[in-house]
Amino acid sequence: MPNVSVTAGENGEQSNSALPRGLLASGAREMGIPLSEHQLDQFERLTSLLIEWNARFNLTRVTEPAEIAVKHYLDSISLLSFVKVTGGMRVMDVGSGAGLPGLPLKIVSPDIQLTVLDSVKKKLSFVEAAAQELGMEGVRIVHARAEDAARDKAHREQYDFVVSRAVARLSVLAELCIPFCRVGGEFVAYKGPDAGQEIEQASKAFRVLGGELEAVHEFTLLHADAGRTLVLVRKAHLTNALYPRKAGDPARTPLE
Repeated sequence: MPNVSVTAGENGEQSNSALPRGLLASGAREMGIPLSEHQLDQFERLTSLLIEWNARFNLTRVTEPAEIAVKHYLDSISLLSFVKVTGGMRVMDVGSGAGLPGLPLKIVSPDIQLTVLDSVKKKLSFVEAAAQELGMEGVRIVHARAEDAARDKAHREQYDFVVSRAVARLSVLAELCIPFCRVGGEFVAYKGPDAGQEIEQASKAFRVLGGELEAVHEFTLLHADAGRTLVLVRKAHLTNALYPRKAGDPARTPLE
């Protein structure tokens, strides 16, 4: 995927309140992801909702529309530069927060079946309201901790892709996410630059949980200091019934 090197001031669209559509469209185009006018309209509406709700609920520290376009939207949809997500695929977004990366992925791939999981109710309320406002169908909201939801047969080993932009270490994220993947499905972790050490430390977790490291994609979104890494782990075997451990244990004693 080529670097996204556009700047926030291109096309004269820098604004304190409006999404810079040209910035988002050109950045996505450089990633090989063309956005329709309808999709740009949806991203614009999502931006307005995010800023409005953030004033009350502190959903994100990224509040400038140009930063939202790059750091949230382009980052979220970057996965689609490397894998094909087709209609009907079941995608779970674990620790989704303000619906990221789930909502941007749903905008670009509207036919996916999206499940958004988070333990914070106010964040899920935003995601639910945004999905309704954007006219999205096939969005399911789950209010639970991942450790608990992964023991529910309605979710365990049911998803084609399990994605997370959560800030937990990769060895912790693996235990929270891999149990949701079907055999043959993929866990995708969105990480920052220099993720090599985390990947190495998580190798035991991948193995214990039935996963195999498939690919590591490194790229930049805007400048060299905005390096990003996508870690793709394919589910090769069923996850042992011991995992995930009870709530809090993966973070306290990671599988390293």
